[in-house]
Amino acid sequence: MRAQFVLSEIGVGLRRNLTMTFAVVVSVALSLALFGGSLLMRDQVSTMKGYWYDKVNVSIFLCNKADAEQDPKCAKGAVTNEQKDQILTDLKKMPVVDTVQHETADQAYKHYKEQFGDSPLSSSLTPDQMQESYRIKLKDPEKYQVVATAFSGRDGVQSVEDQKGVLDNLFELLNGMNWAALAVMALMLVVALMLIVNTVRVSAFSRRRETGIMRLVGASSFYIQMPFILEAAVAGLIGGGLACGFLLLGRYFIIDHGLQLSEKLNLINFIGWDAVLAKLPLVLAIGLLMPALAAFFALRKYLKV
Repeated sequence: MRAQFVLSEIGVGLRRNLTMTFAVVVSVALSLALFGGSLLMRDQVSTMKGYWYDKVNVSIFLCNKADAEQDPKCAKGAVTNEQKDQILTDLKKMPVVDTVQHETADQAYKHYKEQFGDSPLSSSLTPDQMQESYRIKLKDPEKYQVVATAFSGRDGVQSVEDQKGVLDNLFELLNGMNWAALAVMALMLVVALMLIVNTVRVSAFSRRRETGIMRLVGASSFYIQMPFILEAAVAGLIGGGLACGFLLLGRYFIIDHGLQLSEKLNLINFIGWDAVLAKLPLVLAIGLLMPALAAFFALRKYLKV
């Protein structure tokens, strides 16, 4: 096979169908950018889970005098020193518990003033209205139910709360957004495949005389089909390259010069450049192979050789 002839045929085919080739490049670029973005979003959610789940606590809130008068769970009165000692002893015996920190009512009041000092309610609260609590760090955050079962309903305990539940709602939202991006990506991918098939069909039809002559002089099917397949592969590779550019620009502008500069988001552990660079070969490979395979199967129907 003469490489020069094949390359010249690729150039001719791309120029003849410039508009459709451009549409293929744009569709492939957008669909693969969404694909790569979805993979990075999944990595980001996993990174955030590992970071935050390692820091979440289970809180056991103890009854105070105000709770004893208002909350049925504290109907037996405020927690006693004996009950607190027993709760602490039982916690330390549990194999799922890593550390236990006791927060007094005065400490809880101080933390509340630091976080919500501007709230209208802060001026009406007093330290004796705040609840004492035990802040428990678990060895495995998934074992919250073990602690909840052991201490919910015990005398002196008002409630057992798991901070992981709040994070789960956030991660479910992020996962939902990720699935939505994948759905849009799938739609764009179908559009790109349809454009590739149509482009190959138009190209094959416009060059039916040349392919007929090649067939008469004994050219093999592979030799005749190769320029069309390579045209689609080149267009897909260009689209894959653009998708890689979108991912790199997105990481640079959205995270490096956007989210990471926000004081409200400085506690989030964002994915690094290594995670982005690791996805680029996959994006390029799909950008190259997907159009080539689509063209190959389309030629079996539209190019009779």
